[in-house]
Amino acid sequence: MTHFTKVILFTDTDGRARFREERVALSEGSPQALLSPLAPSTGYQLRHSPVGFRSQFHCTPTPQWVFILGGQMEIGLQAGVSRVFSPGEHFYSADLLPAGATFDAAVHGHWSRQVGPEPLVTLFLQG
Repeated sequence: MTHFTKVILFTDTDGRARFREERVALSEGSPQALLSPLAPSTGYQLRHSPVGFRSQFHCTPTPQWVFILGGQMEIGLQAGVSRVFSPGEHFYSADLLPAGATFDAAVHGHWSRQVGPEPLVTLFLQG
């Protein structure tokens, strides 16, 4: 493996949230432990969401990595597309409200929910 696949939740030019994938080169370290270049971060939060949790449509306030530590998390987009993330999976959440826009729940953002019988445990790493 010479790259890491970064799943990105982003705001497209039409103001709607979408998913895309980007390759991050594992260009540092050694053959036994390939590493990406060091990236800055500004802090982290842990979250526990009980069975049945579901948010309303919202935008990410600050770009952040979301790592699923336990349970499953579904992210839904305006177009009816959704994606489920399980323990050990992650995505980079950067679906910010476009500059100068007023939030419109029929256009902007995403919703998230806990899926399955286990509570959802996530790590948010800002950066």
